Amino acid sequence: MFFQRLFQRNRELESENIPVKLIVGLGNPGKKYDGTRHNIGFEVIDRCQQQLNINLDQSKFKGIYGFRKIGEEKIFLLKPLTYMNLSGESIVPLMNYYKIKTENLLVIYDDLDLEPGTLRLRQKGGHGGHNGMKSIIGQLGTDQFNRIRVGIGRPPKGVAVPTYVLGSFGKEERQAVDHVVEKAANAVESWTKQSFINVMNEYN
Repeated sequence: MFFQRLFQRNRELESENIPVKLIVGLGNPGKKYDGTRHNIGFEVIDRCQQQLNINLDQSKFKGIYGFRKIGEEKIFLLKPLTYMNLSGESIVPLMNYYKIKTENLLVIYDDLDLEPGTLRLRQKGGHGGHNGMKSIIGQLGTDQFNRIRVGIGRPPKGVAVPTYVLGSFGKEERQAVDHVVEKAANAVESWTKQSFINVMNEYN
């Protein structure tokens, strides 16, 4: 029954012949990772769910996702549940199934090289050592796709990067993080109304 519904929804997308955009937030599944620096992509998707009124009510492609029509486009939100290092194994099969073009993919993830509370929007680029992005680029075979980098800052001296990214934000950071999560979700919403280049010009 589930596969029949999935097939029907895909046929509906094809028959409407409208652009499809996919917004992905990267993170790790499970309560123990909630609120950690590495999961800020998940936090942005949670905020997008509220702003765009899209429920993540589908469980398939090693992730949870949902979509609805906004204006003249279908907008998908996805949280891969593969763990960070295998994120591409969720994203690429979903893109293939729904025939989503690479230029209509937007990935949101944490970035050590940006201070907490800051964003950078780009249309292409390397993985910068981020394992989730390594997986996506490897699976797609290209780094030519949109991304929102959300700053988490560098670890203090003596703290290993894995320990830092899997740790929670401090109280002094949380206000800046909440603000940047809202800002990133606003950028996503803007992308449903205009080109990504225009969104970059507005939010960078």
